Amino acid sequence: MTESEEGAQAIRLVAERLIKAHPHVDVGLIRGSVRTAYEELKYARVRTYLPVLMERRARDLLPSAGQGELET
Repeated sequence: MTESEEGAQAIRLVAERLIKAHPHVDVGLIRGSVRTAYEELKYARVRTYLPVLMERRARDLLPSAGQGELET
């Protein structure tokens, strides 16, 4: 698997988890936050924990409860 395929798969899996965890947040907003998180972390030397770090960063980028969340 190439690095770009690996990145695309990580983005997809993390986005799917966050969509299930936050059904009240716009899907496009979740996917965008996951892509942003990946872009920030894609040059990490140790890639083992990249999906976990991406998910944490993407959650930080999402609006918290009551801050204008968009409905799907």
